[in-house]
Amino acid sequence: MGEEHKTDVCCAPVAVPPPAAFAGEARRFKIHGMDCAEEVATLKGALREIVPEDQLGFDVLNGRMSVPATVSAERVVAAVAATGMRAEPWVETRAPDLGHGWSPRDSLVVASGLGTAVGFGVHVAMGGLTAAIGSEGAGLAEGVPWPARLAYSVAIAAGLWVVAPKAWYALRNLRPDMNLLMTIAVAGAVALGEWFEAATVAWLFSLSLALEAWSVGRARRAVAALMKLAPDRVRLVREDGEVNVDPAEVAPGGVFRVRPGERIGLDGRVSRGATEVDQAPITGESMPVSKQVGDEVFAGTINGSGVIEVTSTRAAGETTLARIVRQVGDAQAKRSVSEQWVEKFARIYTPAILALALGVAVVPPLFGGEPSEWVYRALVLLVIGCPCALVIATPVAIVASLAASARHGVLLKGGRVAEIPAHIRVVALDKTGTLTEGRPRIVAVVPLAEHDEAALLARAAALEADSQHPIALAVLTRARELGVPIRAATDVIAIHGRGVEGRIDGRQFWLGSHRLLEERGQETPAVHDRLAAMAQSGQTVVVVGNETHVCGLIAVSDRVRPESVAAVAALRRAGVTRVVMLTGDNRGTAELVGREVGVDEVRAELLPEDKVRAIEALERDHGPTAMIGDGVNDAPALARSTLGVAMGAAGTDAAIETADVALMGDDLGKLAWLIEHSHATLRVIRANTAFALGVKAVFAVLTFAGAASLWGAIAADIGASLLVVANALRLLRR
Repeated sequence: MGEEHKTDVCCAPVAVPPPAAFAGEARRFKIHGMDCAEEVATLKGALREIVPEDQLGFDVLNGRMSVPATVSAERVVAAVAATGMRAEPWVETRAPDLGHGWSPRDSLVVASGLGTAVGFGVHVAMGGLTAAIGSEGAGLAEGVPWPARLAYSVAIAAGLWVVAPKAWYALRNLRPDMNLLMTIAVAGAVALGEWFEAATVAWLFSLSLALEAWSVGRARRAVAALMKLAPDRVRLVREDGEVNVDPAEVAPGGVFRVRPGERIGLDGRVSRGATEVDQAPITGESMPVSKQVGDEVFAGTINGSGVIEVTSTRAAGETTLARIVRQVGDAQAKRSVSEQWVEKFARIYTPAILALALGVAVVPPLFGGEPSEWVYRALVLLVIGCPCALVIATPVAIVASLAASARHGVLLKGGRVAEIPAHIRVVALDKTGTLTEGRPRIVAVVPLAEHDEAALLARAAALEADSQHPIALAVLTRARELGVPIRAATDVIAIHGRGVEGRIDGRQFWLGSHRLLEERGQETPAVHDRLAAMAQSGQTVVVVGNETHVCGLIAVSDRVRPESVAAVAALRRAGVTRVVMLTGDNRGTAELVGREVGVDEVRAELLPEDKVRAIEALERDHGPTAMIGDGVNDAPALARSTLGVAMGAAGTDAAIETADVALMGDDLGKLAWLIEHSHATLRVIRANTAFALGVKAVFAVLTFAGAASLWGAIAADIGASLLVVANALRLLRR
């Protein structure tokens, strides 16, 4: 039937994908102190002799690292401990704690701030305000009373408690990072007698880590909150009554009851009752959807005013909600192009800043400059050169973009996918289930060769008895309405992209498209004319036959989705220059639908491999192309396109797993939203990167001019970090 037979934290989250080679066979660890790309690079170096780099997986959003199951856990824990971080076995939790909490690092930040304040107060009390602040920033500090030094020392120790071990590891391995830059700056300030500035830098840097931890925590909570949508208990219906059980205890086929206002615990189909369901948490639909017997419902959605009984169709771990949570988590492991560029840039940038600071400290004194003054300027350069704001600029924006998309019912499979839609110029659309509702109904039954309607439907229903394809369901529904007995055929074989064949009462029968009829050589002029007339009226025709003759024709019609016309128009407004329909259906039907929705081009009667070739041609001739589909025969084209988009709620598993994006509400209009959202994400990334580099450039100039101080530099760095975080988190509110 052509297409119709488709069956503590320095930076934001950065992740490196775990290899497919050991997917499902990994040993996972919670890494305390793995906070950004710098720590990821450190861990790669520490584990290089134990695990090849391409077999390491990192998810900084959740603080998780994966290694092959064959690797000794003890060796991994020991290697991680040498870096100043800590590893412990990963424990999966169904509903993680989403509270802010209070960590030991927060206590250290408070201790550092109090130590700095007490030290400054003691210094003022014993030496006066001028003595306490007058010499700061010149590298010529006056003597600091020992009580003040003691308080400053406490502040420095608390501020660098987490940083210093990482800095020591970076120094030992000649891998300079921001922890090493800050530690050198603080130590240098102490050596110059600038105790107040040393304590201030230590405190402000630890504060910046805590604030960035909050920003990452917010992104983490935005994703993890999805797991809170499904209730912890469901009302399982048994012969002896109703009992509350964990959703994991309900097998597919089990029946559970949902009362008004309750969240639905599992995916399933309504088996009794009627209601309306708020599906916004899963599909992003703004209005409740009416549900009756036979309709599908999703875990995590909210029941309206009716009491319903639902027959579970998926286990708790395989519900649509569970897949969304799992795929959003996996998305953190697929870094965007911008993230990869920033990571590579930081590898060169940090050593370059260290070398430049060394040059500033050494070269001018060789030509008569005051050594203490130029050493101080070098320390300021180290502080402002910290790449924290730069490294954080992209990942926070990507995570916020992913979380915002999930909340709108658009599931993106990876950070790189967040950037791709902005570059799309061509959109290729499947017809059935994408532009149309995908629920065809029989509009005509034409028996031939002395068959009657009941006999023809009985043959078709037997061949389609085990299929879930929309046309098969239409045939089965019509057969039941007429009371036609349905008995599944035997030896049923799918004919790829064309139809199906099998044995009924010992005879071979087949069912399929006009193309299959032509290939079998059984088409007569009369049948051809009848097929052409029906196709020209916009009907999709299924041919039923046996080895000797054509038994009859069954015409079905599928209505265009109400939102399809508006969705195509929205794509053009979003910057798409060409919209093309790719379908396996007959040309007459395809042309009719194409004219109704307003596409630029219709390519009909395509096999799966034809769709792949069409995508290749569109990309070659017009640029980056998105493919949207919902069926098995769309999967190859989805995989080949620049951006594969599956109609998620009704789409087949093959299409959803292959695609880069799943529209969970089957709302085609969300694609235009995604393109605009991707443009917004890119604008945020570019603005953040430019701002972070701009601040550093300005302070570098001020440093060489002698107009910058240590505490000013760290304040500017913190300010830049917080501003890029705030700018990125705006994406959560789109």
